Amino acid sequence: MKIGGFNPRLFSSLKNYSKELFVQDLLAGIIVGIVALPLAIAFGIASGASPEKGILTAIVAGFLISFFGGSKVQIGGPTGAFIVIVYGIIQDYGMNGLYVATFMAGIFLVLMGILHLGTIIKYIPYPIIVGFTSGIALTIFTTQIKDLFGLQIENVPSGFIEKWGCYFQNIHTMDWWSLGVGVASVLIIIFTPKINRKLPGSLMAIIIMTVACVLLRNAGIDSIETIGSRFTINSSIPKASVPEINMETIRHLASPALVIAMLGAIESLLSAAVADGVIGDRHDSNQELVAQGIANMVTPMIGGIPATGAIARTMTNINNGGRTPVAGLVHAVVLAVIYLFLMPLIQYIPMPCLAGILVVVSYNMSEWRSFRAIFNNPKSDIIVLLVTFFLTVIFDLTVAIEVGVLIACLLCMKRMAETTNIKVISDEIDPAADTDVQGNLEHLTIPEGVKVYEINGPYFFGIANRFEEMMSDMGGHPKVRIIRMRKVPFIDSTGVHNLTNMCAMCSQMGVQVVLSGVNDNVLRVLENSGVVSQLGRENICSHINLALKRSEELVKAQA
Repeated sequence: MKIGGFNPRLFSSLKNYSKELFVQDLLAGIIVGIVALPLAIAFGIASGASPEKGILTAIVAGFLISFFGGSKVQIGGPTGAFIVIVYGIIQDYGMNGLYVATFMAGIFLVLMGILHLGTIIKYIPYPIIVGFTSGIALTIFTTQIKDLFGLQIENVPSGFIEKWGCYFQNIHTMDWWSLGVGVASVLIIIFTPKINRKLPGSLMAIIIMTVACVLLRNAGIDSIETIGSRFTINSSIPKASVPEINMETIRHLASPALVIAMLGAIESLLSAAVADGVIGDRHDSNQELVAQGIANMVTPMIGGIPATGAIARTMTNINNGGRTPVAGLVHAVVLAVIYLFLMPLIQYIPMPCLAGILVVVSYNMSEWRSFRAIFNNPKSDIIVLLVTFFLTVIFDLTVAIEVGVLIACLLCMKRMAETTNIKVISDEIDPAADTDVQGNLEHLTIPEGVKVYEINGPYFFGIANRFEEMMSDMGGHPKVRIIRMRKVPFIDSTGVHNLTNMCAMCSQMGVQVVLSGVNDNVLRVLENSGVVSQLGRENICSHINLALKRSEELVKAQA
């Protein structure tokens, strides 16, 4: 297997670096760092961790992804896609379980990059991506209802349906001031770009609502919960430590870790691909996976959560002039400065404001237009979409992706089997409709005692049994059976097994099998499996003319 090289885009970008590019990257990095701050805080809290863990992840992972990444403009950090899976891991296995799962996910990502699996990730069916993304969006929205409405609930159930039942039962505890802050935050985020596109709406919402809540508190209104009333803010530099790992933990967390890796790979590569279209570049998908893996192996050591490429921050970087990974490094430095010197101020941020930010994030993630558009596609796509969506919402993301991929694979096999057809030619062959007929003949007559069967499409397990049934259902036994395989691009082990059994059965009945138009790849498989030896090399013909000539010789020999 081909092993990939190590070629971060930062190194090649610095070869022709200039002062003008640095100024662009510097300004873009500062703006992206400011934009990333409220999102890092919100994602850290929503994931069941804490605000500083979200910021630390944005700092460390953001720096490493830009330093080692395969994209010039990718910005990495915690994202909404991880909220559901991270929250579930923390609930079931605690913070150490999350650190182990994140570290394992990092190893998976590095291996994906080294083994050149970056391009394979792109083949995950689109309905699965839309299904679990929309499901995550609805789940994130659901988790924010308590803080958005200021509901007085001590323990919120973990299940989706149970959550909404609990919300309706406790709707009478709603705090109107909290709801006002949440709604105002959403409106600020929506309308800020209409006033000035360069102003980050989420940051403006935090600044305005934090000031408003401080004023309300001074006026005697203290029912609005803040970060400081729920968390103890810690801005100290964390000591690096390796999470406790044992075989039992690895066994339990292997599946969630793989989901984290798959989510990270999909989101980062989609983000990088979108960025390529904007700046006219081409990212190295395998190098990007290696960078994501390194970041997720390091962040658990400083108490961080999973990270990946973030499309919103990446587009902010591009729109503000960032053109090399230096902008991503600057963004991480800006966050580090805020973490070291301004962290105490974060305690005043109201929780309903963060809920409002995440409501907007969930709306942007929902892809409701894409969701609706898939309903115009074949029924199989709709089934995959809905199954993935409802499993994500009602059960969990791990089950949703596993079942979604399984259903998509089964439906793909069904489609392949449907596109492969078998036909019997009993009288003559029209050279005008056949590409493997040699010479300018008006027609090719099939000799008496010869039947021609043609397989159009892959000869795999989905079609092999049907071909075998077709052979056994046909009355009478010809002296020679020609199997045309000119349109068979590949054959799998089931196809080989089926073909071997059929040849043996025909031999017992005194029927000779001749293969026609076998391509090089299929012929190689038949040679390795012994089919060529079983039939005889002289009965493997390159085109139908030779196959008919050979079958005529065999019929005469049996006469």
